[in-house]
Amino acid sequence: MDALPPENLYPYTVSRPIYSNPTFEEDNERQTREERTLRERLSRTCGCSGRQALKVVKGVFPVIDWLSRYPIREWLPSDVISGVSTGLVCSLQGLAYALLVSVAPVYGLYSAFFPILTYFLLGTSRHISVGPFPVTCLMVGSVVLTLAPDDHFLLPGNGTGVNGTEADGIVVDVEAMEAQRIMVASSMTVLVGLFQVVMGLLQVGFLVRYLSDPLVGGFTTAAAFHVLISQLKIVLSVPTNNHSGCFSILYTLIDVFTNIRQTNRADLVAGLLTIVIVMAVKEVNSKFRHKIPVPIPIEVIVTMVAAGISYATELESRYGASIVHSIPRGFAPAQPPNTQLLWNILGSSFSTAVVGYAVAVSVAKVYAAKHDYTIDGNQELIAFGFSNVFCGCFSGFVASTALSRTAVQESTGGKSQMAGIISALMVMIVILALGNLLEPLQKSVLAAIVVANLKGMFMQVTEVPTLWRQNRADCFIWLATCLASVVLGLDVGLLAGLVFEMGTVVVRTQFPACSTLGNIPGTNIYRNMKDYKNIAEVPGIKIFKCNAPIYFANIDYFKERLRATVGFDSVRVFKKRNKALKKIHKLIKKGKLRATETGEVVSEASLGVDNKGFESEQDSGRESGQVEDGDWPVPEVEVRVDWALELPVRVSVPKVQIHSLVLDFSAVSFLDVVAVKSLRLVIKEFLRIGVNVYIAGCDDEIVRKMEALAFFDEEVTRDLLFLSVHDAILFIKLETANGSMQDAMVEGLSLMQDCKEPPPFTEEEDLIETYDNQHRVRTIFITPFFFIVNPIRMFDSHSVVRYSSETLCSSIGNPWTLQLTQKRRRADHVSVFSVNGGSTSINYFP
Repeated sequence: MDALPPENLYPYTVSRPIYSNPTFEEDNERQTREERTLRERLSRTCGCSGRQALKVVKGVFPVIDWLSRYPIREWLPSDVISGVSTGLVCSLQGLAYALLVSVAPVYGLYSAFFPILTYFLLGTSRHISVGPFPVTCLMVGSVVLTLAPDDHFLLPGNGTGVNGTEADGIVVDVEAMEAQRIMVASSMTVLVGLFQVVMGLLQVGFLVRYLSDPLVGGFTTAAAFHVLISQLKIVLSVPTNNHSGCFSILYTLIDVFTNIRQTNRADLVAGLLTIVIVMAVKEVNSKFRHKIPVPIPIEVIVTMVAAGISYATELESRYGASIVHSIPRGFAPAQPPNTQLLWNILGSSFSTAVVGYAVAVSVAKVYAAKHDYTIDGNQELIAFGFSNVFCGCFSGFVASTALSRTAVQESTGGKSQMAGIISALMVMIVILALGNLLEPLQKSVLAAIVVANLKGMFMQVTEVPTLWRQNRADCFIWLATCLASVVLGLDVGLLAGLVFEMGTVVVRTQFPACSTLGNIPGTNIYRNMKDYKNIAEVPGIKIFKCNAPIYFANIDYFKERLRATVGFDSVRVFKKRNKALKKIHKLIKKGKLRATETGEVVSEASLGVDNKGFESEQDSGRESGQVEDGDWPVPEVEVRVDWALELPVRVSVPKVQIHSLVLDFSAVSFLDVVAVKSLRLVIKEFLRIGVNVYIAGCDDEIVRKMEALAFFDEEVTRDLLFLSVHDAILFIKLETANGSMQDAMVEGLSLMQDCKEPPPFTEEEDLIETYDNQHRVRTIFITPFFFIVNPIRMFDSHSVVRYSSETLCSSIGNPWTLQLTQKRRRADHVSVFSVNGGSTSINYFP
């Protein structure tokens, strides 16, 4: 909807009461949520009926649902065409991606066949093509090279080494090496599948959401670099050592350039031509995809032509080209995984399981949104898990999906996984009958096909400038993940990228955006003061907003920003006021300050005469003998200290320019126990210096969390909650206009002095304030014989100190009150003072 021009803006008027949360809940009859017991939940979840049983069966086997409604006449022809085209691509990519796993090409055909069968039964996506994916293949290949390197299979002999090169009397036992490598790859595939099945059964498919698009983009781009370097040695056909882990790319490049003179020209020419031709035709397919009914299967054409040229010209015998050699017909027998290897590949298997699933689900969601259907993330985990377990038991390696292969299946008219089954049939035909036709094919051609299909992954680099302009945190995630994966390896790099991503989330919530709000005149709209010119700050009120959850990691930053917003430190203000009161008290004792009839504190010089009002009353009582010793009435003179004016003592007390503080919690999504305790203390710190605090815009869930965490007490009540900032502001204005805003601390002090009950501040609250060094005060008892200095913790300061019947019995009413008591035969004077709001009372008993 387009924004209305200024002349078409229509004002609206809303008439309603000013609502605090308690008032709103009372008027609208808030209901208490009914929480089911564990027994009720189990009975509802575990209950069984015919309809529920059918729903469960369809959930486990989605094929039952969509196959029963399959429109044969409309979809089957398109699925057949798509299946044939995709099957050819699957076969060739399976052969090519086997090179990434460092196993024989025939195992790539197995990996392109078996996963499709189980996914057909269990999967929920109609369009993805299940099979090998370069990133997961490379992750499996790095483990294979680590656990089964060439060095483990060297035998003494006088033959030649791999690829016909001299090995100085040492040869490689190729058969044993391939058997061990496929055992490692298949065992890892089974473990990957088990991880995925368990994650699916535990309904933890949401974990993949932590792999954000920038992280996946950076990771797959780094994987493309790894794939390119790993295939470079095959295109050049130069001998290199097997490297994995940190700096493996650097070590491989060093080996390649060290042996660059041994490059096989036939393999190099075939590889470069394949890369150029495949990429050019793919560009044509992409540019004219709306005019070409079926994309040109360039990989199939190039492969068949290259195999024919190699066979006709005898490239292996004449030029020493490296070819596929044997592709045995039929399937390898099923075999269980090697359980002794599982502990060595545990971490790599989990990271591969997460990456394979994340990529597959990302692609599936794209096509599901395009064709208007939904996929079940947890069911996808189970589907890929069983597919990998099944594939691993038949000597295959990890299956996911490939973007290029899925694009072929969808663009050629595929409507369902029926196209996937037909593509599996095409792969089976290659395995059973056509495999020997590809035996003369050069490995450099397969490597070139892999490199040509990396274009889409490399093009993700173009996203970096866009991310930099849109969100620099996401850009840093992309760059950090890519760099870490290139340098440290894919598994460690993925973990490093994930940690970095979580770190950015923590940083963004630990240092949230906080702002001071102002009012748009004549409206109930409040916005950041820095963003608008036509905005006004409400006099005497500060409105503070935090745009993040408040928890243990950012509560200190929250308090720092709050202090910066109000312009003073409430604890420091309280300390300075106490210090000023101590000095005023001493000066009154010494007679240098007196109180006028209005309670104003003035010096003797300013009065000009002695104020003997106190003495005359006291002396008259004593002289008349109307009272016994120690029982005469004690007149009380209330002395007021106005903190807004200049004080009669030289103490710099920070000025408090506000009387109210409104905390806008409309953007706060959750609170934890540390935040609740700290917030309660912050509110009390403001209350004791006369600044009332209100919280506005709290969601009901936040209010429930506050109640559960015991946020409210006798002083911090639910009455400080308001539905909106405007409700709070109107309430404050009404209270100010009516003059009914009273300092709760004054009332609390007088009540505590009368009843001598413990102060409202608890021990654990006070312990939090040890950061301010506010948790200790001194109560000093002065006797004519000696001085006793007794440190008392503030939460114990309400304790009554008794010496004898003639000893003054004192009870400190406020935990931040400094009380001085002079013990003599009679109590000469008691002075009690405490910090209140805009003025402070000193009750002086002469």
